[in-house]
Amino acid sequence: MSKTQVAVLFGGRSGEHEVSRNSAYTVANSLTYKYDVFPIGIAKDGQWYGPIPISKVPDFVPENFKESKVTILPNPHSNTAIYSLPEFKQIAKVDVFFPVLHGTFGEDGTLQGLFDLANIPYVGAGVLASSTGMDKVIMKNLFSQAELPQVPYQFYLRNDIENNIEKILEKIEQGIGYPNFVKPVNLGSSVGISKATNKRQLQEALLLAIRFDRKIIIEKGVEAREVEISVLGNDEPLASLPGEIVSCNEFYDYKAKYMDNKSALYIPARLEERQIKIIQDIAIKAFKAIDCSGLSRVDFFITKDTQEILINEINTLPGFTSISMYPKLWENSGISLPELTSKLVELALERYRELNKNVTSYE
Repeated sequence: MSKTQVAVLFGGRSGEHEVSRNSAYTVANSLTYKYDVFPIGIAKDGQWYGPIPISKVPDFVPENFKESKVTILPNPHSNTAIYSLPEFKQIAKVDVFFPVLHGTFGEDGTLQGLFDLANIPYVGAGVLASSTGMDKVIMKNLFSQAELPQVPYQFYLRNDIENNIEKILEKIEQGIGYPNFVKPVNLGSSVGISKATNKRQLQEALLLAIRFDRKIIIEKGVEAREVEISVLGNDEPLASLPGEIVSCNEFYDYKAKYMDNKSALYIPARLEERQIKIIQDIAIKAFKAIDCSGLSRVDFFITKDTQEILINEINTLPGFTSISMYPKLWENSGISLPELTSKLVELALERYRELNKNVTSYE
């Protein structure tokens, strides 16, 4: 009996392209014990290439694979086929796609929409959960509706900031105050995020953030411990034990996450059983609030003065690098990396079967 074939997608048109390559390398290696793996690298211009040898995934250079351009068709009758370009010759048939893409055009629902059009099983959240999980403002609005505790926030469009920055600075100072954090709404991995403690820093932070996105969110800064938790499942998700991050920098920015490797991790987090239960419950409520499936990492603050637990955000395609919290938390909770990625493939096929129960015509 032939093995299930899994196409691992990585790279993409995103500021998190490089992080994706490292995550995909970890995922692809973990799958090889049970599955045939077909890595597909997506260049920064959006072109797909494959198969890419797993050893070449971390340093994927599109120019080295000019003769390996591939694509899929948004056609439910294409039978999960992968075609070469420009010949449109079928070169492979996969059973499930495992997107390991962070940020725009991979984590935001666009790729998931392509998979749905093609009626292809895929790992992770669907279009709705991916797009709402990616957009921090929509996400936080849904968290508010679900009555989940979080910090105060405001958001503005790039056009507003470019044309009325003085007025916006005033609104933020009056409504949020200092310190605050300025973030592009539709990016992760702390790309484009700044902490502001005065007006000059706030202006610089806004101008930096609008380089990465048209919508910017400003959140009230709190003195807090940072705790993360992993969620796994579809309709009946489970939450891992939480982990705590003590950043080597002022906050857990891109450099602290992926370059310095000096931040301290405590797994499990140094919390009381009562606190762990509250965090697990909120994480599952957040997962369900955006109708997520497959996997997510949910991030929290625990304020240092009042010990209040606040949800920060949900990440529907969390990092899978060798130092990423999502797999580390599950490993500490009793699920090894190969078991975890295998379970995610099984959940993808389970969700695919569930969705295909839907009647698509009315007579």
